[in-house]
Amino acid sequence: MTGPIRVAQWATGAVGKTILRGVIDRPDLELVGLYVYGDKKVGRDAGDIARRETTGVIATRDLDELIATRPQVVMHAPRLQVPYEKHDEQLLTLLRAGINVITTAGQHFPRAHGSAREQMFLDACHEGNSTLFGIGVSPGIIGERLALGLTGASMSVDRITIDEVLDARRMPDPDFAFTVMGMGSDPATLDGTGPLPTLYASLYLETIAFMCERMGVTYDEIKPDHKVVPASRDLEVAAGHIAAGTVGSTEWRWHAIVDGTPFITLAIIWTMEPELEQYAGRDEWTIHIHGKPEMVVTLNLVEPDEPGSRTTAGQYITAGPALAAIEHVVAAPAGIFEPPVFAPFRADR
Repeated sequence: MTGPIRVAQWATGAVGKTILRGVIDRPDLELVGLYVYGDKKVGRDAGDIARRETTGVIATRDLDELIATRPQVVMHAPRLQVPYEKHDEQLLTLLRAGINVITTAGQHFPRAHGSAREQMFLDACHEGNSTLFGIGVSPGIIGERLALGLTGASMSVDRITIDEVLDARRMPDPDFAFTVMGMGSDPATLDGTGPLPTLYASLYLETIAFMCERMGVTYDEIKPDHKVVPASRDLEVAAGHIAAGTVGSTEWRWHAIVDGTPFITLAIIWTMEPELEQYAGRDEWTIHIHGKPEMVVTLNLVEPDEPGSRTTAGQYITAGPALAAIEHVVAAPAGIFEPPVFAPFRADR
């Protein structure tokens, strides 16, 4: 491949702008298109939106205009939305048009949802000779790369637990914090059967299914085990006001059951009150592998010391894997890109 890779950016929220800046700053990439949602961004130069020099690339809300810029890859970074399938038609349109797509809005392992959903994307990829790749930090890195890679040091694996405990107070987008995360809502509405539990079950099932498949493990069922914690007092956070008694923390948890016992437990805990006793002092991610040997790995983010920058460590760690994947996805054969995992533990050996 000669010359820079032609890239279009889709959406310019917190993560989208971080990716956009990464594209603009890399000499091996050429920004050719920009798709935005907000009316105030239409017609603006991408450099202006990204706080960079003028690029000559003008933001649009017209999908046909974006496709006409002939990108080799679209960096698809819209907000995760209810339902999980919200972005399907956009993704399929891009893939059928012959454009590779790297998305941060799910689609990490469509096979987790059955052959019909996987085939839907495969058909679009084969029609357009294109590739789809879903990536982020969780799902994407924590379970699929770190935990699985660590199992490769195991003689035996009895159980894996992954805990994510994130301070959500700095989440700036009210729609994301209150609608997608469910903060500030009536605790009775998050009873495990509504749209948010369904959304996250679809998203994080892909991590569990990918890990089990790579380890040669067949699970009997995925058992939800959720909990919401009401705010202990009125809270003022970046996204706005959370009244005492409404949802202040969510604990989404799933167990992959094998022979009647949990083999993988994945807990996604977001809190607006990190000082509460059950959350205080906990690491942001903890991977615990029970087996021979027993291993515990923790990961914490350090906020950047960049005067004048509003980019958080969370935005960097989400945008980073997407940017790193560009050349690999462009070079991959048509289909759904699945990152290789070197020599994980195999239960079927």
